[in-house]
Amino acid sequence: MATTLDTLPTPSLLLDQARLVRNAEQMRSRMAGLGVTFRPHLKTAKSVEAAKFILGTPPGPATVSTLKEAEMFGAAGITDLLYAVCISPQKLESVDRLRQSGVDLKIILDSVEAANAVAAHGRGTGKPLPALIEIDVDDHRSGVHWDDQATLLRIATAMADGAELRGIMCHAGESYDLHDPQSLAAASAAEGSRMLAAAQNLRTAGFACPIVSVGSTPTALSAQRYDGVTEVRAGVYMFSDLVQVGIGVCGMENIALSVLATVIGHQRDKGWIITDVGWMALSADRGTAGQAIDQYYGLVCDPGGQPYDDVVVLRANQEHGVIAARPGSNAKIPDLRVGDRVRILPNHACATAAQHDCYHLLDENNHVAAVWPRFRGW
Repeated sequence: MATTLDTLPTPSLLLDQARLVRNAEQMRSRMAGLGVTFRPHLKTAKSVEAAKFILGTPPGPATVSTLKEAEMFGAAGITDLLYAVCISPQKLESVDRLRQSGVDLKIILDSVEAANAVAAHGRGTGKPLPALIEIDVDDHRSGVHWDDQATLLRIATAMADGAELRGIMCHAGESYDLHDPQSLAAASAAEGSRMLAAAQNLRTAGFACPIVSVGSTPTALSAQRYDGVTEVRAGVYMFSDLVQVGIGVCGMENIALSVLATVIGHQRDKGWIITDVGWMALSADRGTAGQAIDQYYGLVCDPGGQPYDDVVVLRANQEHGVIAARPGSNAKIPDLRVGDRVRILPNHACATAAQHDCYHLLDENNHVAAVWPRFRGW
């Protein structure tokens, strides 16, 4: 007998297979049409089964955000990996062990200090580590500013004896603050042109720069061209979420991830429905709070995945969620009894998935077709 939503325990993490397939194929086709290698970021999935589903057979290149991910995916035969967080010296021995096990793990760095540490480690082991220099293209987070030629060349020089410079990479994180197609296309164009300027600075100075790696889900879904870029990275596109809908790069029909909840009570005088899904199951991410439509802690759907009009998880405690009409709307909350089920679409798919130990993969009948384990840790 098929496992159905009525028989699953709650909270449970649901993954719509048809939407996952559609999202993956859309991105794969888009990148192929733009003539670039696609290197999906697996930090969103953190699941060997999901990664194999996304990457196909044989698996192509991928991106990770932790050494745990590199270990788990490498052991599963996904070996062409970029570790897209700046390296610290304490992790270099672990990187060595992974590479010796057959994982082609590339690291990144953005300072002379880190370059010196990586180079010294390589001289000590006699095995230079491949590394990319992270470039800051939009003042979002880390990286060498794209037009800081002096620092860029100092880092490359420090790597020359003991490390292997593979190229440059960036993350266009400021794209998450945008919400119209023109601004997103402009951000993608700026990402590419600034990376090409940094690559040219390296090449003019005599350094090899074979890889020019860019990425974020919003810019990947908004790019018009990728002249000179060799690869693109994105992760949340595979599941999508309410933040991406608010940015404008996908629709509600792309959101493949939801959390199954059970109604456990009411506060009728307040217009509240209480469920057993709080921030421990949804995460406390409020990424839509600064967008045009605030989804609070998640958008509420019926068991088939159809959103109710303007019904949200208004408040979240550790194991309690409060469903109510969106403030300022004229919405009516659904007539739900204790024991009824609802599905909640997440603000941030990565953060919500991180609260759970498995995905319940749903077929076209909303039956559980498979259970995919997730892993945690660093």
